Amino acid sequence: QVQLVESGGGLVQAGGSLRLSCTVSGSFFAINVMGYYRQAPGKQRELVATISPDGTRDFAESVKGRFAISADNAKGMVWLQMDGLKPEDTAVYYCNADIRRVERENYFKNYWGQGTQVTVSS
Repeated sequence: QVQLVESGGGLVQAGGSLRLSCTVSGSFFAINVMGYYRQAPGKQRELVATISPDGTRDFAESVKGRFAISADNAKGMVWLQMDGLKPEDTAVYYCNADIRRVERENYFKNYWGQGTQVTVSS
């Protein structure tokens, strides 16, 4: 079974940094886009950052210049470096990836991690 396993959340003061990690558990054939989304209390889940196999990155406007995303598709790993954190960044952060499990499956299935809490105090 393929799963996304997250780590790295926690409590930090405003202006601080955190680094989130996500690893694909289980065997896979290929990975397409990987990224992070977040959901704050009472709000909808929103995109934070994504990275494509060719290195193309997409960021939410609210995190541009503060967050960076990197990935190793061959190893099934993605990282989100968060600097200059603000109280409004407080949310549960979810890893997301499109994974092709075996070669005979000619499609990518979307997976979500279990979520990790990020809390930024003012």
